[in-house]
Amino acid sequence: MKFGKSNRWTPEDRPPGRPDIGLLSRQSALRRLARRLIMLVFICAAILGGGFLWFADSVTSLRAPDGVKADAIVVLTGGYLRIEQAVGLLRDGAGQRLLISGAHPSTTPTQIRKATQASADLFKCCVDIGYDAIDTIGNANEITRWIHDHNYRSVLVVTNNYHMLRSLHELRRADPATEFIPYPVINADLTRRAWFAEPDTLRTMLSEYVKVVLASFRDWLGVARWTGLRTEEDPAKTQNSSP
Repeated sequence: MKFGKSNRWTPEDRPPGRPDIGLLSRQSALRRLARRLIMLVFICAAILGGGFLWFADSVTSLRAPDGVKADAIVVLTGGYLRIEQAVGLLRDGAGQRLLISGAHPSTTPTQIRKATQASADLFKCCVDIGYDAIDTIGNANEITRWIHDHNYRSVLVVTNNYHMLRSLHELRRADPATEFIPYPVINADLTRRAWFAEPDTLRTMLSEYVKVVLASFRDWLGVARWTGLRTEEDPAKTQNSSP
């Protein structure tokens, strides 16, 4: 230190080998923590990004199996196209009975039958309508209850391709003993389209992926699921349809 200057240390005055001093120095605990947090953020982003690519590839690769048969068929409501597909499978003998899960309480069996152009005899003998499910977890619980009531072992699951992975996740968690066979409804062949450039499709895919991730984390953490049913205290029995 030279005479007449301030007594404060400067970088030039620091003796060789003396470490930086202060919270923002290169070796400070705060800087080390910040570097680790940034690295963790990048790792998480890479995992989530890779997971979304896997999810998108799984969804776009889903195909309806040919000549498939099971004990029964279930369809998760969300559009009449799904129900039409399920009724068609029932008509073709792919299953003995059909459950339409998650119908709105104001929807009558006659409305569903007319919308799907199914025969009154088919609905009377072989179609049940569940009105209790509010969401996908509720669908899984309603379907599981129906499966146990009829002692089915294998079930075709009909829903949209982007919704299939989460539906299977919830169904298999609710009923690991039953074989659930996916039968995706494909509105458009995503393998032949640049769907990632379509805002609506991309938003739907991202939304479903986030829900799958959250469901997986919920189960990994052991968080209890709510029932997803309208009547949690005393669930109403699945209603048989009549035209």
